[in-house]
Amino acid sequence: MPAKRSPARRPTMKDIAQRAGVSESAVSFALNDRPGVSEITRDRVRRVAEQLGWRPSTAARQLSGEGTATVGLVLARPADTLGVDSFFLQLISGIQEVLAERHLGLLFQVVEDVDDECAVYRRWWAEHRVDGVLVVDPRTDDARPDLLDELGLPAVVIGGAPDARHPGLSTVWADDAGAMASVVGRLYELGHRRIVHIAGLPGLAHTERRIRTLRAEADRRGLAEVCSVTTDYSDAEGAAVTRRVLEGGVLGGGAPPTALVYDNDVMAVAGVAAATELGFSVPGDVSVVAWEDSALCRMVKPWLSALSRDTVAFGRTAAAELTSLLDGGPARAVGVPVPGLIERDSTGPCGACGA
Repeated sequence: MPAKRSPARRPTMKDIAQRAGVSESAVSFALNDRPGVSEITRDRVRRVAEQLGWRPSTAARQLSGEGTATVGLVLARPADTLGVDSFFLQLISGIQEVLAERHLGLLFQVVEDVDDECAVYRRWWAEHRVDGVLVVDPRTDDARPDLLDELGLPAVVIGGAPDARHPGLSTVWADDAGAMASVVGRLYELGHRRIVHIAGLPGLAHTERRIRTLRAEADRRGLAEVCSVTTDYSDAEGAAVTRRVLEGGVLGGGAPPTALVYDNDVMAVAGVAAATELGFSVPGDVSVVAWEDSALCRMVKPWLSALSRDTVAFGRTAAAELTSLLDGGPARAVGVPVPGLIERDSTGPCGACGA
């Protein structure tokens, strides 16, 4: 058996002091930006620390009150739906870009529900595990903002509308209402009057905003055969609901819709497959729009029309707002551009109008 290797030894302030030819107290002053050393000494100490690969220990930072250099993100969604969800992969990529620039770590945890998520926040706060948190999937009835206010934990809510009741929390929000209005408007121009929105999880703030906007736009145009059906965002439920609505099980009169709007790309792809199995042509019999554009939308036939936004930039904006809070900046609400509709082969003039 090969001999077990000893773990690599981390460089210490003593090592830096010996290499730089100064005292350990001078190293501490230099690395912590405290007075007591000249600028020449400070620069020399920092160069040596960089050469040796020295980094401050998290434990030492906590003891000195400097924080953990870590932020948290908890996701309360079914774990089996995350592996194919391009939105969260891109969002986290954008978050990580900003955190990496600041040498901040990301502590990520998946839980069953919001109660479990709140328990995680309480534990992280009590154990001094994170300096702040990024909150996703705001709810219509949401206990998290009150809890975070109570704990005094810096937080940015991603995807929520500005909330005057919690002035200590920052918000990065997208205009879901405006995006849904643009989709309904375009489908109406194409002659569609029977539209079904295959939505995501009920109770999520953005799901409810999209449902309300669809209903308002339908009422404004006098469309009676328009509705939303909620799902868990999975391909299985996307396909199952598609079969049900196309077989006449949702709209009044038993007629199938002529247009389907899906709340993510995964459900839209599954929906096209289900429609094809039932003998429906896309877009000849039914037009399809996906909420999130992705490579998946361009890997099926026909290519899917989709609402497009820069989700990586969305994540970068959220992380930048959190680092601003950690630096002592004020909480604020920041809007990102409205997703724009990219029309591809899955939408067209209504072929079944009058049917």
